[in-house]
Amino acid sequence: MEEMDMEAERMTLDQIRALDIVAWLAGLGFEPEVVKKGYEYWYQSPLREEADASFKVNQRLNRWYDFGLAAGGNLVDLGLRYFGCTVSELLVRFNNGEGAGGQVLHIRKPVVAEPQLVVSDVRPIFSFPLKNYLHERGIPVAVADEFCVEVRYKVGGHELYGIGFKNDAGGYEIRSKIAKCCCSPKTITTYNYGAPSAQVFEGFFDLLSWRVLHPYDDPRATNLVVLNSAALFERALPFLESHERVHLWLDNDATGKRYRNEALVLGKRYWDESGFYSQFKDLNEWLCRKGLAPEQRQRLKVGGL
Repeated sequence: MEEMDMEAERMTLDQIRALDIVAWLAGLGFEPEVVKKGYEYWYQSPLREEADASFKVNQRLNRWYDFGLAAGGNLVDLGLRYFGCTVSELLVRFNNGEGAGGQVLHIRKPVVAEPQLVVSDVRPIFSFPLKNYLHERGIPVAVADEFCVEVRYKVGGHELYGIGFKNDAGGYEIRSKIAKCCCSPKTITTYNYGAPSAQVFEGFFDLLSWRVLHPYDDPRATNLVVLNSAALFERALPFLESHERVHLWLDNDATGKRYRNEALVLGKRYWDESGFYSQFKDLNEWLCRKGLAPEQRQRLKVGGL
């Protein structure tokens, strides 16, 4: 790769976009928690506080994506968000050496686009590794069968499978012990049973955990919403505003707290339920870490049921 001494010549936006994002993050002190496939770098997000690495850099494409913010792009996009500055201010930062911690960065050569994820088959959950994964997450297969399927999908000629959770646009959130991905289009998932109340979850494993804690309740007695990303909360607002009470089961990280607080100022219909699992990242982690038998688990008091 061709190297560029940032003090030796003035940089343009196109040149900044061509810089290696992994090298840029390293210059600012960010190191990946894991590297998958040799080119997928996973970090704790440099844009927000979080406990788990959900910020991905595809070094082949030299693109980033923050799953918590449902946002991504090139290095210019990342720099604008990281520094909270304008385009002109970003140019100044890079040209005076502030943008990369004073290090020498790399200009990348064009790369071939990453293969797209394509769903090849959808079936009831059958594979033993997926059933075992559900068990590790504290979810009985019978509960997962209410909302999920087994999705077979292909990426670059490789056939894989995972627990699939369908959204309102026909896309899937896909999870397994080794994969966290989605099949576009990405949006929220709603279950509208005509109930006056709604339960809102950030991810579908929290929905499944909530269902585990209510084994004998009519599942249609309250409406359900899974955001599939906290950043999609505003997309769910038109649906939520039609309810008398909305119960928020969002994550206890910076992003979840921000959207929780934004909802609570909207009116008295919004209720924060995160106090139940206040010492844990989310409801599913509470379920897994408590390690109690189903008959010993505390029943949650939920309005509208």
